[in-house]
Amino acid sequence: MAEPQQQPKQKITRDDIHAKFAELSDDVDQQAEAAKSTALTVAAVAGAVVVVVVFLFGRSRGKKKTTVIEVRRF
Repeated sequence: MAEPQQQPKQKITRDDIHAKFAELSDDVDQQAEAAKSTALTVAAVAGAVVVVVVFLFGRSRGKKKTTVIEVRRF
């Protein structure tokens, strides 16, 4: 079996590390922005649903606990 030829080893410079880090951080930033907008939309919808449910629950509870006062004049 023939072994694959190895490339001569090159020293990794500070600029190489910085360039790779910048490339990776750009990808992460783009994904974070996409997730942020999605999360904001989900949170807004969930908040609206909670407000509607609380309103309906309070409304039905108010009908059950309403006191009826009967006034009679003699």
